[in-house]
Amino acid sequence: MGGAGHSKEIAKKISEKGLLIGIDRDEEAICVAKERLKEFSNIKFVHDNHDNILEILEDLNLSGVDGILLDLGVSSYQLDERNRGFSYIGEAELDMRMDKTQELTAKTVVNNYQEEKLAKILWEYGEEKFSRRIAKSICEYRKTKTIETTLELVQIIEKCVPKSKDGHPAKRSFQAIRIEVNNEIEPLYDTVKKCISSLNSGGRLCIITFHSLEDRAVKNAYIEASGKCTCPPDLPYCVCGAKSLGRIITKKPILPNEEEQEENSRSKSAKLRIFEKD
Repeated sequence: MGGAGHSKEIAKKISEKGLLIGIDRDEEAICVAKERLKEFSNIKFVHDNHDNILEILEDLNLSGVDGILLDLGVSSYQLDERNRGFSYIGEAELDMRMDKTQELTAKTVVNNYQEEKLAKILWEYGEEKFSRRIAKSICEYRKTKTIETTLELVQIIEKCVPKSKDGHPAKRSFQAIRIEVNNEIEPLYDTVKKCISSLNSGGRLCIITFHSLEDRAVKNAYIEASGKCTCPPDLPYCVCGAKSLGRIITKKPILPNEEEQEENSRSKSAKLRIFEKD
């Protein structure tokens, strides 16, 4: 179980009696996956959000699964499809929706959010130290013209962020706006716990993250699920009710090796954490 666009290798490793469930918010990604995996008959594709894992399994009449893979964040397919508005390279309509059926778009965020809220999003979701400067410039610009395209937004940001070796000036801002549009962080902690509860005994949850906000939420959820007491150290006894649901397999995240990074440069920031249910 994981993103519907994931590789053939997963399907090949499922036995004839097994079932692979591919969940994705992006209908286009599901279409691509269906074509790529058309030789396999043991796959169900679900257009939904992994945050709804419990409801999805209930609809499929499944009480539990043996393994779950969450590949978080934006996909290479979405980045490469310029008309989706995820990339800060080139020009496209400001969109950034993983699920095209939802109403909120990047254009709405950029043109309608108040300056203070914009700055908060850029700081919290993008860790952009020039967040206030960028938010102010966006609000000044949109007084005379609606910001329609990614190129317009990039040009505004470039005037606010000094050139450096840390990558494209708009990288952090685009990440932050995308996270806001798709609500990627807020429900993640609870989603991890839902996934663990969906596992059969001995089942494993594998999660690939691509930035520190995702990784932190996953790490903390794993720690809680492993039963570690979170009470202040000065308390004489535990009051948090910590209960172990299993064990963390990866004490430190698994990182891509040099060969993987050469094959896919976007994998450089990837971290894999694994949890096994009792």
